[in-house]
Amino acid sequence: MPSPAMPDPSRRTVLATGTALSGALVAPGLTTAQKAAAATPPSGDPWRTVLDDADMVWQRMPTAWYEGPFLGNGFLGSGIYAEPDAETTAVRFNIQHSEVQDHRPEFGSLFGLARLPIGYFTLEPVGAITGLDWRLSLQNAELTGTLTTGKGTLALRAQVHNDRSVLAVEVTPSQGERGFRWVFHPADAISPRAAFKPLPDGYEGNPPARIADHDGITAAVQPLLAGGHHVTAWRERARGRTRTLYVHVAHSHPRTTALGRALQAVRRAEQLPYSALAVDHRAWWHAYYRKSFLSLPDARIQRFYWIQLYKTASAARRDAPVMATSGPWLEPTPWPNTWWNLNAQLEYWLIHGSNHLELDAITRALSEFRDNLTQETPAPYRTDSLGIPRTTDPRLVNGAASTLMGYGVGIPGQDPPTPEVGNLTWALHNVWLSYRHTMDGTILRDVLFPLLRKAINYYLHFLEPGPDGKLHLPATFSPEYGGDSRDCNYDLMLLTWGCRTLLDSAELLGIDDPLAPRWREVLAKRVPYPTDTNGFMIGADIPFAKSHRHYSHLLAVYPLYEVTGRTPEERALIERSLAHWVGFEGALQGYTFTGAASMSALLGKGEDALGYLGELMTRFIQPNTMYQESGPVIETPLSAAQSLHDMVCQSWGGVIRVFPALPAVWKDLAVHYFRTQGAFLLSAVRQGGTTRWVRLTSEAGAPCVVRHGIAGPIEVRDGRGRPLRHADAGDGTVRIALRKGESALVTARGDRPDLSIAPVRPDEEAPRWGLPI
Repeated sequence: MPSPAMPDPSRRTVLATGTALSGALVAPGLTTAQKAAAATPPSGDPWRTVLDDADMVWQRMPTAWYEGPFLGNGFLGSGIYAEPDAETTAVRFNIQHSEVQDHRPEFGSLFGLARLPIGYFTLEPVGAITGLDWRLSLQNAELTGTLTTGKGTLALRAQVHNDRSVLAVEVTPSQGERGFRWVFHPADAISPRAAFKPLPDGYEGNPPARIADHDGITAAVQPLLAGGHHVTAWRERARGRTRTLYVHVAHSHPRTTALGRALQAVRRAEQLPYSALAVDHRAWWHAYYRKSFLSLPDARIQRFYWIQLYKTASAARRDAPVMATSGPWLEPTPWPNTWWNLNAQLEYWLIHGSNHLELDAITRALSEFRDNLTQETPAPYRTDSLGIPRTTDPRLVNGAASTLMGYGVGIPGQDPPTPEVGNLTWALHNVWLSYRHTMDGTILRDVLFPLLRKAINYYLHFLEPGPDGKLHLPATFSPEYGGDSRDCNYDLMLLTWGCRTLLDSAELLGIDDPLAPRWREVLAKRVPYPTDTNGFMIGADIPFAKSHRHYSHLLAVYPLYEVTGRTPEERALIERSLAHWVGFEGALQGYTFTGAASMSALLGKGEDALGYLGELMTRFIQPNTMYQESGPVIETPLSAAQSLHDMVCQSWGGVIRVFPALPAVWKDLAVHYFRTQGAFLLSAVRQGGTTRWVRLTSEAGAPCVVRHGIAGPIEVRDGRGRPLRHADAGDGTVRIALRKGESALVTARGDRPDLSIAPVRPDEEAPRWGLPI
């Protein structure tokens, strides 16, 4: 029976710091709590089943980066496809690296600090290519298969080693193909933006690479005009008929130490046969996937989801640079660096629910390079304020601020430069999510609070009382609508979330901050968000009146969850705003539909959410699940995975909502080790349209409030099957007294379901991703 009612958790209690597991941000293996959450061992191996099913296959030659296999480890990346204009004679293995960049800040983040292309190898068979059969194993992060030519076959295996950061490609030729060869093609070391925009005055490309032999290892040394160099080193090693290519990239500035490091990495790697090299590489990836599990009856979407987990770990590591717009797979692009007015935020959302905080580069980078953010803030405000430019290099430097070379932090009420000022606050929302999903107090104390305090302080310099007695912002810019507006919703919404979060955080940390009265005043007196008959406006001066891909004017709805439809009027405002936003065709892009899907999930509209994801898949997602807008843009498919999370579980506002927005056709679903706010690990199973059981394991002892979705009377039992104290909060919600390390199982009264986790049966067959016949 339910126990007497426990008090509602206050916002402060909901946010309260627990003692998070020390490895939450770094360790890729399973924690003790995660193992405890799997009290009943699953039958078979559900992870292997879903991963093998999600493998991409190629039975036709990919001809571009958005069609071919891709490998990576957060630093070194390789995209694989036919050599342009030589589809039957060569296969390209691109060599790119997330740390390789220029170092000339006088030409800004888009030219002088841009990521630099490195080059590529071509695998050149003896005969003309007549066919291929490739498979990208997600579980092993490895490409395997054969090339068929007019002279024979080439059996290959390829990996970008997780720890050694070496591309290893093993090729076993038939007799007629023993004369195949590898050729390296260094790229011009110039900003990729040069293919799209005019070069700044005085800008010149770096000198050509120098290729030389170093005791059996070949190295291409690319000198940089700013000092330092990057080096691509390689060696091909024969063992019987099998030949293995080992490649490593190193970068150094201003010193020239990269050559020695690159040669040493290749020497160490080439001592190991490919199979031996793969052992610890595969072990890392196997442990990585087993940190969470999701299976749903749409085969195409399920495969897409697991590919995004593979893609994320191929592109991100905590100690790697924050993902640039194309991840580590640099191609010609107008966006050759990191973008902070949407891209970076969306790239990392999925790491929280999927339980992969070891990939959180945003929290690390904002903390490590906070002093650079000071320098990027307009000079009069540097003593007490912070901002982040629209574009930066991995050290959060923008350099020269101009629309040609980069986009710096603007000043409200002034233009130029464009007064885009909310990007740091939005990036810190990602940090807040990392805190809430781990309850790691060091994130709150050492990163979020001090940086958010200065980000909000920048706004406080410009807030002005109006004749209506409200506080107003001068004109700022809403990404990427065009035009400046007073009381811009992008900034008002971030300002509101920031002040509220600062007050809660100060209370949790026991800080009597002198700015707290000002934060309260902002919450009490700031002007209401500008709206009209169509919903949220861009700002007081600009209605929403044209096609616009970005949801910058809707952040209070998603992802901030400040406006959630608590009243019928508020819900109608969200619905009206959403319909008006997506009702304009012309400029809509992929992340328009991921944002719309997540907002629909907030409203509990699973059918709409699935419909928006369907539009994304049909209109924008490429054969290998990549995405492009002029050039490669990695954030949209990754944010689609977060939209799936939002359909399966939401945990904003201190309530864990299980299966809040599933379409009716998803009658069966399984989730395991899903991480929620409050540092809970969620497992749940839906069968025949009914939620059978929900299990939560607490890592931090935070208040546990769960909307379980189980109809009728329920039972709540602990890990030993004993009744557990809980209270009915109405609307299918219970509060459970759960201490750190304890778990709770919620079932219908009298039900004893099978608690094993297994993949659900797909409703219908679907083609694999890649290029199957």
